[in-house]
Amino acid sequence: MTSDDKSKSILARYAAGERIFSHMDRSDGVYDFSHADLRGAVFSSSSMFANFIAADLRDADFSNCNLKTCDFSGANLENASFRGSAIDAAVFDGADLTGCDFKDASTFGHVFVEDELPPH
Repeated sequence: MTSDDKSKSILARYAAGERIFSHMDRSDGVYDFSHADLRGAVFSSSSMFANFIAADLRDADFSNCNLKTCDFSGANLENASFRGSAIDAAVFDGADLTGCDFKDASTFGHVFVEDELPPH
């Protein structure tokens, strides 16, 4: 199964009502969730390389994840949690980070404090 097939499988499971995708290891390819509606999805404690470009990720939970190199450009991340996650080289250009929680997230040796956001 290719990473594209796996992306489609996760999106189909979400469409069927599933919201919990925690403890996944998706480091076997780049997953494409661009423009996807994944509001409220829980990816906590997962490791993934993914494109979330212009995705709707309001209230999503990415806490304690390895999200190195993920692209969240233009994504709606309102009230999403990245607490304790590794976000080295992740891209947040133009993303809506309103209410996001990056406490204890880290990037290249920097650990975020309460109410601190990465460049966007």
